[in-house]
Amino acid sequence: MPNENTPLLTINQPSSTRTTKRSAMFWTLACLYGASAVGFGAFGAHGLKKTVADPARLASFATAAHYQLVHAAALLFAAQSGNPVSGALFAAGMTMFSGSLYALVLDPARFRFLGPVTPLGGLCLIGGWITLALK
Repeated sequence: MPNENTPLLTINQPSSTRTTKRSAMFWTLACLYGASAVGFGAFGAHGLKKTVADPARLASFATAAHYQLVHAAALLFAAQSGNPVSGALFAAGMTMFSGSLYALVLDPARFRFLGPVTPLGGLCLIGGWITLALK
């Protein structure tokens, strides 16, 4: 039976199970992004030089791998701190930024339409850092 100590509005807290599952998902995703960044970096440093001669394209590939690796570590931190907005922005940003650069370096004519996606990915990465700072 309600009394004067009973709150008028109850606030539903997110279940700890959902938060734990989300953090685990971001943790796993960060590990996969980190591992693939190392693989892409090795491919760019050793295997890509046989097919791509343009130093600017090789540098773009290296930039994509570098940003992916750095933001995989940031995603690990976001997962550990339980910041799902930051985690989602980092994951989307890495996919759009690094993914579009990889595609544009490997086949610029075929993936030209991805050019505008790269800066959108960069904005997501910036947003991830801002939301991480605001938590």
